Amino acid sequence: MGTFDRIGAEGTDELLLARIQDMADTCRQKCIPKFTAFLDESQAFAASRYLERNAISGCCFWGGYPGAKRQMLGIFPDYMEPSGEHFPIAAFTITYRTVDKLSHRDFLGSLMALQIKREAVGDILVSDGICSLFTTDKVAPLVLSEVRKIGRVGVKVEQGLTVTPVAEEKFAEISGTVASMRLDCVISLLTGKSREKAAVLIKSGVVSVNYQVCDNNSMSVNTGDIITVKGFGKARVSEEIRKTKKDRYFIVLQKYI
Repeated sequence: MGTFDRIGAEGTDELLLARIQDMADTCRQKCIPKFTAFLDESQAFAASRYLERNAISGCCFWGGYPGAKRQMLGIFPDYMEPSGEHFPIAAFTITYRTVDKLSHRDFLGSLMALQIKREAVGDILVSDGICSLFTTDKVAPLVLSEVRKIGRVGVKVEQGLTVTPVAEEKFAEISGTVASMRLDCVISLLTGKSREKAAVLIKSGVVSVNYQVCDNNSMSVNTGDIITVKGFGKARVSEEIRKTKKDRYFIVLQKYI
């Protein structure tokens, strides 16, 4: 098993990227795989850009199942094929009575009460009477030995998965025409505000594109971009973009719900 690198939630992008470079250097020098802790979507995006920009190969992201939101980054030596099977991730199935209603927050709170760091916890997929949980393998013994209740609800914890996890992504579609693919035009559609008010939001620093704050009204928005506006939520620009007869753009934004 490769060594595991912690990246604190309080760390800046600079710290994260410096740690990734250290991991890559150690992997190359010692020929051992290296893994980050669980990264959120913003950190994973920054890491992916850094790997591409610095031509660091032999890497992959994995969160325990396809489509996971929180993922680890693994950097592998030349003799190893990058694969999810090598990641230090433990999966659990937690069952409870279906009449007891539990939420993601309930599970996360109980784990935090055990002094488990947020970076050691991956996705928590909750449905009626069952939860699929992913953690680092280092905290697996603690989860197995200490988790008996979530809040006041008694639960049963088993290592491994009894159901196939499905990525939790739900969208509400927002569609319409915009004059161009400029950021202010797209923000106007997303928020329902005028283009002038959208420009004010952008200049005030509450708009992020691909998890990076952007204050450039005229920035070009592309398919697949993730746009976040504080107070209005997050949306992805779908592939459905077409030009109209009036030389405008019809676009569809998939707003996360």
